[in-house]
Amino acid sequence: MERGLRAGWTAIAVIACGLAGCGPREAPTPAAAPATPTGTVRISGDDAMAAVLSWSLPAVELAPADAASARQRARKALAAGDLFETADAAIPILFGLQRLQPDDAGDAALLAEARAALLAQGEDALRAGDDDLDALRAAQRRGAVLRRLWPQDPAVISYLAQVDRAERAWDWSTRGEALLAAGNPGAPGRDDGDGAYQAFAEALVLVPGSARAAQGMAAVESALIRRAEVAAQAGDFAQAQAQLALAARVRHDPDTIPATLRRIDAIRGARVRWLRDQGLIALGDAGGLDVARERLAEMLRIADPRDPASVELRKRIDLVTHYGLFRPGQVFTDGMQDGSRGPELVVVPHGAFRMGSAKDDPEGDDAERPQHYVRLDRGYAMARREVTVGEFRRFVQATGYEPRASSRGHSMVYDGRSGNFVRASGIDWRSAYDGRPARDDDPVLHVTARDAEAYTDWLSAQTGAHYRLPSEAEFEYALRAGGQGRYPWGDAPMPPAGSENVTGTADVSPQGRRWSNAFAGYGDGWWGPAPVGSFAPNAYGLHDLAGNVSEWVADCWHVGYRRAPATGAAWVNPGCRNRMYRGGSWASAPAQVRSAWRAFGGTDATNARIGFRVVRQL
Repeated sequence: MERGLRAGWTAIAVIACGLAGCGPREAPTPAAAPATPTGTVRISGDDAMAAVLSWSLPAVELAPADAASARQRARKALAAGDLFETADAAIPILFGLQRLQPDDAGDAALLAEARAALLAQGEDALRAGDDDLDALRAAQRRGAVLRRLWPQDPAVISYLAQVDRAERAWDWSTRGEALLAAGNPGAPGRDDGDGAYQAFAEALVLVPGSARAAQGMAAVESALIRRAEVAAQAGDFAQAQAQLALAARVRHDPDTIPATLRRIDAIRGARVRWLRDQGLIALGDAGGLDVARERLAEMLRIADPRDPASVELRKRIDLVTHYGLFRPGQVFTDGMQDGSRGPELVVVPHGAFRMGSAKDDPEGDDAERPQHYVRLDRGYAMARREVTVGEFRRFVQATGYEPRASSRGHSMVYDGRSGNFVRASGIDWRSAYDGRPARDDDPVLHVTARDAEAYTDWLSAQTGAHYRLPSEAEFEYALRAGGQGRYPWGDAPMPPAGSENVTGTADVSPQGRRWSNAFAGYGDGWWGPAPVGSFAPNAYGLHDLAGNVSEWVADCWHVGYRRAPATGAAWVNPGCRNRMYRGGSWASAPAQVRSAWRAFGGTDATNARIGFRVVRQL
């Protein structure tokens, strides 16, 4: 068509200008009009276009005597719309009259009327030529006549520009339809110009009201919507969203996109619920945590993180990750092989805290510093109370184990007459703080850290779960119970009433002694350890962490926290000779009740102030 139509227009212009006495010139083409699509098939081949553009003015020879009848025939043809094709048409007759009588004003007026009628016919054909090739060719043929006869007329120039745009718009729409059929709808924002959308967009630039191009745009939108739905069915909701976003930019239909979005959201919702169910099922299987995480990751790729199904699975995964089959705050016991129950445990929530004493703590020392950040990524179960004499008795009787104080025959006890701690013979785990026989509900005393670990090994064998001593970090984390004050209860200079068995100026020994270094005004009613659980639990549901008896932990002694683990794990050196104990006791001065306070004893050390409690791995 470039070769046919353009060359045809040029040839006609040269001929027409020769008839009119003007120099040859090309009718202007609008500068903003886009180029013809490369590689497309034009609406007409060279031969067909030649037929459209091959019009020449039919010869009409008139004698002066024929003028009146010829004028009558021209008026009749003009009224009938027969304007140019034959010698009986209005325009050839009027040109014959013009040659016969060049200065006749009436003939000139009729010729101008014929030109206007021809323009009107062409414009009518253009309007129909949006999707009718025959109508477009009719408009082109009238353009050929107009360009040949009146190439300089402004109305003709304007019309020829319209014909040119209509023809190129046809070509672009034809190309767009072919690209759609080939599965290439294109999309807004693509700059390669090689999609149906781009072709129809070019057509609409040329002819803004083109119904054919608009219909093509609707087909592009439908193709993109279909792609979005197919992607959603395949679970690729990112691609579905991308395709739908492109479809929304095609023609801004107020109903189509929202309806499609609802369908895709329904597909997404069903997929999310299926993934949730699969994740929850996996959590019930050994090793299913990774599968559940994969399901959650897929859910989060396709759904809002606030989606209830996503939130539910994430919470369940979080619980299993940090607590196994348990939940924070849960209280439970494990069954023993003899049918009895083990120690009562409470699940301590995972979390993080700053371990050690702050620089501005006047009673802190280098052993408690530097204060450092510790994160416990997994919860653990801690015994709600210290291990009792009765519980330790079951262990000794079941295993025949001989604790260290029993084998050597002595330990440190409190002497009520002198107010000092002294070594006494015949003292072991069955003894109270002052050497008398202990009650079964008293915290067990006079045991080493190794004795405590022997007890945890027995519990592990009995229950099938992993019991151990807490790490120093786990103990301080549980002791603080979410607080960061100097004391487990905060920064108040005295414990809340009934909270801990610690030294208070209101306490009095059986011999009438009082503490010289104690919490002013505080009294708990006990001189020596109280039965376990006699005082209020802390925020994690744990009793007596800050008082009653200090407790062995799993760590070896280190002077300060440089290079200490940041994970909450025990800091252990093979063959260490000194073990850590934490928490205040019934005989602790206020400085020893601080949350950061720490002390150590030898591997064989036993006395009337140190007991222990157990931790169970989740």
